[in-house]
Amino acid sequence: MSKTQKTGTVIPLERIAGSIYLIRGQKVMLDRDLSDLYGVKTIALRQQVKRNMNRFPADFMFQISDEEAQAMVSQNVIPSRRSLGGFLPYVFTQEGVAMLSSVLRSEQAVQVNIAIMRTFVRLRELLATNEDLARKVASHDRDIANLFAHVQRLLTPPDPPRKHQVGYIPLKDKD
Repeated sequence: MSKTQKTGTVIPLERIAGSIYLIRGQKVMLDRDLSDLYGVKTIALRQQVKRNMNRFPADFMFQISDEEAQAMVSQNVIPSRRSLGGFLPYVFTQEGVAMLSSVLRSEQAVQVNIAIMRTFVRLRELLATNEDLARKVASHDRDIANLFAHVQRLLTPPDPPRKHQVGYIPLKDKD
């Protein structure tokens, strides 16, 4: 256990956020990162999950593939396949992390789950804020483009006026 966990102090949001990855289009946490936060060995966490598999459907938890593990190594998420202890890790969605609190019943597990849930919520809020900001920027971009087009029209000199012929214009014969 780390010093922070023994003293019961709050886990920094940045530490938790740094352990959330996007795999298969879902925000997930690795079993090894969760076991570290909970202060238990990864094998103990896996054993508890395996004893309670009915609580962890595929949208709560899944095991990553060889290709996904290799991609994590290549992106420096994990140092090497060896660091996984010879097993492909399980990853947990937000719902799966919440379900872990019913499997891991220590006071530390409860506090860690609260911190993780707050982090997921905060990340969702940040994402929504960024999407709203992107919509506003796109709207402003359209307004600026319209304004620029109007200014261009004002700066473009008008076409010279058409000159009307002065004088007699003969009528054509109707034959």
